[in-house]
Amino acid sequence: MDQLPKYHDTFFPILQTLAKKETMHQRDLRIAVRDQYYSNLSQELLDQTTSTWANTLLDRIGRGMYILKIAKLVHQPTRWMFAITPKGKEIIEKKWSFTLQDLYNDTDYQAHQQEQKWKKLTNQENSTEEEVKNSSPQDLMEIWYTNIMNQLKNDLLDKLKTIDPYYFEQIVLTLLHRMWYGDMIETKKSSDGWIDGIINEDALWLEKIYIQTKRYTDKHVRELEIRNFIGAMAWRTQKGVFVTTSSFEAKVYERVKELWSTIILIDGLRLVDLMVQYGVGVQVRQTYEIKVIDEDFFLW
Repeated sequence: MDQLPKYHDTFFPILQTLAKKETMHQRDLRIAVRDQYYSNLSQELLDQTTSTWANTLLDRIGRGMYILKIAKLVHQPTRWMFAITPKGKEIIEKKWSFTLQDLYNDTDYQAHQQEQKWKKLTNQENSTEEEVKNSSPQDLMEIWYTNIMNQLKNDLLDKLKTIDPYYFEQIVLTLLHRMWYGDMIETKKSSDGWIDGIINEDALWLEKIYIQTKRYTDKHVRELEIRNFIGAMAWRTQKGVFVTTSSFEAKVYERVKELWSTIILIDGLRLVDLMVQYGVGVQVRQTYEIKVIDEDFFLW
Protein backbone atom coordinates (compact mmCIF):
# COMPACT_ATOMS: atom_id res chain seq x y z
CA MET A 1 0.00 0.00 0.00
CA ASP A 2 1.27 3.46 -0.95
CA GLN A 3 1.73 5.39 2.29
CA LEU A 4 3.10 8.54 0.69
CA PRO A 5 0.76 11.53 0.17
CA LYS A 6 -0.71 11.83 -3.31
CA TYR A 7 0.01 14.93 -5.36
CA HIS A 8 -3.40 16.41 -4.50
CA ASP A 9 -2.69 15.95 -0.78
CA THR A 10 0.10 18.52 -1.17
CA PHE A 11 -2.15 21.32 -2.46
CA PHE A 12 -2.88 22.99 0.88
CA PRO A 13 0.62 22.51 2.33
CA ILE A 14 2.05 24.20 -0.77
CA LEU A 15 -0.33 27.15 -0.42
CA GLN A 16 0.39 27.51 3.29
CA THR A 17 4.13 27.42 2.70
CA LEU A 18 3.97 30.05 -0.03
CA ALA A 19 1.68 32.26 2.05
CA LYS A 20 4.59 32.80 4.46
CA LYS A 21 7.01 33.84 1.70
CA GLU A 22 6.90 36.36 -1.12
CA THR A 23 8.55 34.02 -3.62
CA MET A 24 10.35 30.69 -3.39
CA HIS A 25 12.54 28.74 -5.75
CA GLN A 26 10.76 25.59 -6.87
CA ARG A 27 13.48 23.39 -5.33
CA ASP A 28 13.32 25.20 -1.98
CA LEU A 29 9.52 25.06 -2.01
CA ARG A 30 9.46 21.30 -2.47
CA ILE A 31 11.94 20.76 0.34
CA ALA A 32 10.13 23.18 2.67
CA VAL A 33 6.80 21.39 2.15
CA ARG A 34 8.42 18.02 2.74
CA ASP A 35 10.25 19.09 5.90
CA GLN A 36 7.33 20.99 7.43
CA TYR A 37 4.44 18.66 6.68
CA TYR A 38 5.86 15.20 6.10
CA SER A 39 8.84 14.92 8.44
CA ASN A 40 6.89 12.36 10.49
CA LEU A 41 7.18 9.81 7.69
CA SER A 42 9.75 7.08 8.02
CA GLN A 43 13.14 7.63 6.42
CA GLU A 44 12.42 4.72 4.12
CA LEU A 45 9.36 6.51 2.73
CA LEU A 46 11.16 9.85 2.52
CA ASP A 47 13.94 8.21 0.50
CA GLN A 48 11.59 6.32 -1.81
CA THR A 49 12.32 6.91 -5.49
CA THR A 50 10.53 6.40 -8.77
CA SER A 51 11.74 4.02 -11.46
CA THR A 52 13.80 6.91 -12.87
CA TRP A 53 15.44 7.55 -9.48
CA ALA A 54 13.59 10.79 -8.77
CA ASN A 55 12.47 11.26 -5.16
CA THR A 56 8.82 10.18 -5.14
CA LEU A 57 7.56 12.63 -2.51
CA LEU A 58 9.34 15.64 -4.02
CA ASP A 59 8.07 14.59 -7.44
CA ARG A 60 4.47 14.57 -6.16
CA ILE A 61 4.90 17.96 -4.50
CA GLY A 62 6.17 19.31 -7.82
CA ARG A 63 3.12 17.92 -9.57
CA GLY A 64 0.91 19.62 -6.99
CA MET A 65 2.67 22.95 -7.66
CA TYR A 66 2.00 22.64 -11.38
CA ILE A 67 -1.70 21.83 -10.89
CA LEU A 68 -2.13 24.78 -8.52
CA LYS A 69 -0.61 26.98 -11.21
CA ILE A 70 -3.24 25.77 -13.68
CA ALA A 71 -5.94 26.75 -11.17
CA LYS A 72 -4.23 30.16 -10.78
CA LEU A 73 -3.69 29.66 -7.06
CA VAL A 74 0.05 30.12 -7.56
CA HIS A 75 2.07 31.71 -10.33
CA GLN A 76 5.65 32.01 -11.52
CA PRO A 77 6.85 35.64 -11.49
CA THR A 78 10.17 34.48 -12.98
CA ARG A 79 11.62 31.22 -14.18
CA TRP A 80 11.96 28.60 -11.42
CA MET A 81 10.27 30.89 -8.85
CA PHE A 82 6.80 30.39 -7.36
CA ALA A 83 4.49 32.76 -5.47
CA ILE A 84 0.95 32.55 -4.14
CA THR A 85 -1.74 34.57 -5.93
CA PRO A 86 -4.53 36.64 -4.30
CA LYS A 87 -6.86 33.79 -5.19
CA GLY A 88 -4.57 31.37 -3.37
CA LYS A 89 -4.45 33.63 -0.31
CA GLU A 90 -8.24 33.75 -0.28
CA ILE A 91 -8.32 29.94 -0.19
CA ILE A 92 -5.98 29.97 2.80
CA GLU A 93 -8.16 32.48 4.64
CA LYS A 94 -11.51 30.78 3.97
CA LYS A 95 -10.72 27.06 3.99
CA TRP A 96 -8.80 24.49 5.95
CA SER A 97 -8.04 22.39 2.93
CA PHE A 98 -8.07 22.28 -0.85
CA THR A 99 -9.02 18.84 -2.10
CA LEU A 100 -9.10 17.17 -5.49
CA GLN A 101 -12.84 17.76 -5.62
CA ASP A 102 -12.25 21.46 -4.91
CA LEU A 103 -9.88 21.48 -7.86
CA TYR A 104 -12.43 19.87 -10.16
CA ASN A 105 -15.00 22.50 -9.11
CA ASP A 106 -12.59 25.39 -9.66
CA THR A 107 -13.65 27.57 -12.59
CA ASP A 108 -10.09 28.38 -13.71
CA TYR A 109 -9.15 24.71 -13.74
CA GLN A 110 -12.33 23.87 -15.65
CA ALA A 111 -11.60 26.61 -18.18
CA HIS A 112 -8.09 25.27 -18.67
CA GLN A 113 -9.40 21.79 -19.33
CA GLN A 114 -11.97 23.07 -21.82
CA GLU A 115 -9.33 25.04 -23.73
CA GLN A 116 -7.28 21.96 -24.47
CA LYS A 117 -7.39 21.06 -28.16
CA TRP A 118 -6.78 17.38 -27.69
CA LYS A 119 -9.85 15.36 -26.78
CA LYS A 120 -9.22 12.51 -24.41
CA LEU A 121 -10.78 9.29 -25.60
CA THR A 122 -11.84 8.14 -22.14
CA ASN A 123 -10.44 7.16 -18.77
CA GLN A 124 -11.41 5.01 -15.84
CA GLU A 125 -12.93 7.95 -14.01
CA ASN A 126 -15.52 8.68 -16.70
CA SER A 127 -15.87 5.20 -18.18
CA THR A 128 -18.69 3.05 -16.99
CA GLU A 129 -17.91 -0.24 -15.27
CA GLU A 130 -19.45 -2.06 -18.22
CA GLU A 131 -17.18 -0.27 -20.74
CA VAL A 132 -14.08 -1.10 -18.77
CA LYS A 133 -15.16 -4.72 -18.29
CA ASN A 134 -15.82 -5.16 -22.02
CA SER A 135 -12.48 -3.67 -23.03
CA SER A 136 -9.51 -5.91 -23.69
CA PRO A 137 -6.23 -5.29 -21.83
CA GLN A 138 -4.80 -4.01 -25.11
CA ASP A 139 -7.69 -1.56 -25.50
CA LEU A 140 -7.15 -0.24 -21.97
CA MET A 141 -3.42 0.13 -22.60
CA GLU A 142 -4.13 2.12 -25.77
CA ILE A 143 -6.59 4.35 -23.90
CA TRP A 144 -4.18 5.09 -21.08
CA TYR A 145 -1.29 5.66 -23.48
CA THR A 146 -3.38 8.17 -25.42
CA ASN A 147 -4.36 9.96 -22.21
CA ILE A 148 -0.76 10.14 -21.04
CA MET A 149 0.43 11.53 -24.38
CA ASN A 150 -2.39 14.08 -24.48
CA GLN A 151 -1.54 15.28 -20.99
CA LEU A 152 2.15 15.46 -21.89
CA LYS A 153 1.42 17.68 -24.88
CA ASN A 154 -0.87 19.91 -22.82
CA ASP A 155 1.80 20.28 -20.13
CA LEU A 156 4.52 20.89 -22.72
CA LEU A 157 2.56 23.67 -24.42
CA ASP A 158 1.86 25.32 -21.06
CA LYS A 159 5.58 25.17 -20.27
CA LEU A 160 6.53 26.75 -23.61
CA LYS A 161 4.18 29.67 -22.96
CA THR A 162 5.99 30.58 -19.74
CA ILE A 163 9.63 30.46 -20.82
CA ASP A 164 11.79 33.36 -21.96
CA PRO A 165 11.12 34.29 -25.63
CA TYR A 166 14.81 34.08 -26.50
CA TYR A 167 15.03 30.62 -24.96
CA PHE A 168 11.98 29.67 -27.01
CA GLU A 169 13.89 30.65 -30.15
CA GLN A 170 16.69 28.28 -29.17
CA ILE A 171 14.20 25.46 -28.57
CA VAL A 172 12.72 25.93 -32.06
CA LEU A 173 16.17 25.94 -33.66
CA THR A 174 17.08 22.81 -31.70
CA LEU A 175 13.91 21.12 -32.91
CA LEU A 176 14.56 21.99 -36.56
CA HIS A 177 18.14 20.78 -36.25
CA ARG A 178 16.88 17.53 -34.69
CA MET A 179 14.60 17.18 -37.72
CA TRP A 180 17.75 17.07 -39.90
CA TYR A 181 17.40 20.51 -41.41
CA GLY A 182 21.15 21.04 -41.55
CA ASP A 183 23.40 23.73 -40.07
CA MET A 184 21.87 26.89 -38.69
CA ILE A 185 22.77 30.19 -37.09
CA GLU A 186 20.89 32.24 -34.51
CA THR A 187 20.55 35.93 -35.36
CA LYS A 188 21.44 38.70 -32.91
CA LYS A 189 18.70 39.23 -30.34
CA SER A 190 18.81 43.03 -30.43
CA SER A 191 18.30 43.47 -34.16
CA ASP A 192 17.13 40.31 -35.81
CA GLY A 193 15.02 42.15 -38.40
CA TRP A 194 12.14 39.70 -37.99
CA ILE A 195 14.53 36.79 -38.49
CA ASP A 196 15.35 34.64 -35.46
CA GLY A 197 17.44 32.03 -37.22
CA ILE A 198 18.70 30.88 -40.60
CA ILE A 199 18.94 27.26 -41.69
CA ASN A 200 21.51 26.24 -44.27
CA GLU A 201 20.27 23.47 -46.56
CA ASP A 202 23.55 22.93 -48.40
CA ALA A 203 27.27 23.27 -47.80
CA LEU A 204 27.61 26.45 -49.90
CA TRP A 205 24.66 28.25 -48.26
CA LEU A 206 22.89 28.51 -51.60
CA GLU A 207 19.58 27.40 -50.11
CA LYS A 208 18.45 29.06 -46.90
CA ILE A 209 15.36 28.83 -44.70
CA TYR A 210 14.50 31.83 -42.53
CA ILE A 211 12.96 31.25 -39.10
CA GLN A 212 10.63 33.48 -37.07
CA THR A 213 9.25 32.58 -33.63
CA LYS A 214 6.59 34.14 -31.42
CA ARG A 215 6.05 32.92 -27.87
CA TYR A 216 2.52 34.10 -27.19
CA THR A 217 0.36 33.11 -24.24
CA ASP A 218 -3.05 33.60 -25.83
CA LYS A 219 -3.15 36.13 -28.69
CA HIS A 220 -3.07 35.02 -32.32
CA VAL A 221 -0.31 35.78 -34.81
CA ARG A 222 -1.68 38.57 -36.99
CA GLU A 223 -1.40 39.11 -40.74
CA LEU A 224 0.81 42.16 -40.12
CA GLU A 225 3.44 39.98 -38.45
CA ILE A 226 3.46 37.63 -41.43
CA ARG A 227 3.85 40.59 -43.81
CA ASN A 228 6.86 41.78 -41.80
CA PHE A 229 8.36 38.32 -42.00
CA ILE A 230 7.75 38.20 -45.75
CA GLY A 231 9.46 41.57 -46.09
CA ALA A 232 12.50 40.33 -44.18
CA MET A 233 12.71 37.32 -46.50
CA ALA A 234 12.40 39.36 -49.70
CA TRP A 235 15.21 38.85 -52.25
CA ARG A 236 17.06 36.61 -49.74
CA THR A 237 15.25 33.31 -49.75
CA GLN A 238 12.06 31.65 -50.95
CA LYS A 239 11.57 29.49 -47.84
CA GLY A 240 10.49 30.38 -44.32
CA VAL A 241 9.13 28.81 -41.15
CA PHE A 242 6.98 30.78 -38.70
CA VAL A 243 6.53 29.10 -35.31
CA THR A 244 4.27 30.18 -32.45
CA THR A 245 2.97 28.75 -29.18
CA SER A 246 -0.52 30.08 -29.96
CA SER A 247 -2.29 30.07 -33.33
CA PHE A 248 -2.63 32.08 -36.53
CA GLU A 249 -5.46 34.31 -37.67
CA ALA A 250 -7.46 32.93 -40.59
CA LYS A 251 -6.17 35.77 -42.79
CA VAL A 252 -2.62 34.54 -42.23
CA TYR A 253 -3.35 31.22 -43.95
CA GLU A 254 -5.02 33.04 -46.84
CA ARG A 255 -2.06 35.38 -47.19
CA VAL A 256 0.47 32.52 -47.22
CA LYS A 257 -1.43 30.68 -49.98
CA GLU A 258 -1.05 33.70 -52.27
CA LEU A 259 2.75 33.88 -51.95
CA TRP A 260 5.26 32.86 -54.59
CA SER A 261 7.57 31.80 -51.79
CA THR A 262 6.95 28.92 -49.35
CA ILE A 263 6.20 29.67 -45.71
CA ILE A 264 5.38 26.87 -43.29
CA LEU A 265 3.17 27.83 -40.35
CA ILE A 266 3.61 25.83 -37.15
CA ASP A 267 1.12 26.59 -34.38
CA GLY A 268 1.33 25.45 -30.77
CA LEU A 269 -0.49 22.17 -31.36
CA ARG A 270 1.76 21.08 -34.20
CA LEU A 271 4.84 22.34 -32.38
CA VAL A 272 4.40 20.09 -29.36
CA ASP A 273 3.55 17.16 -31.63
CA LEU A 274 6.91 17.64 -33.34
CA MET A 275 8.77 18.12 -30.06
CA VAL A 276 7.41 14.84 -28.72
CA GLN A 277 8.08 13.06 -32.01
CA TYR A 278 11.72 14.21 -32.16
CA GLY A 279 12.42 14.07 -28.43
CA VAL A 280 12.96 17.77 -27.74
CA GLY A 281 12.14 18.91 -24.19
CA VAL A 282 10.86 15.47 -23.19
CA GLN A 283 12.46 12.30 -21.89
CA VAL A 284 11.47 8.70 -21.37
CA ARG A 285 10.41 8.20 -17.78
CA GLN A 286 9.34 4.57 -17.90
CA THR A 287 9.27 1.74 -20.39
CA TYR A 288 6.85 -1.16 -20.17
CA GLU A 289 7.66 -4.43 -21.90
CA ILE A 290 4.61 -6.34 -23.11
CA LYS A 291 5.10 -10.06 -23.68
CA VAL A 292 2.88 -12.54 -25.47
CA ILE A 293 2.97 -16.30 -25.79
CA ASP A 294 5.46 -17.57 -28.34
CA GLU A 295 3.25 -19.99 -30.26
CA ASP A 296 6.22 -21.36 -32.23
CA PHE A 297 7.84 -22.48 -28.96
CA PHE A 298 4.96 -24.83 -28.30
CA LEU A 299 4.98 -26.48 -31.73
CA TRP A 300 5.85 -30.16 -31.41
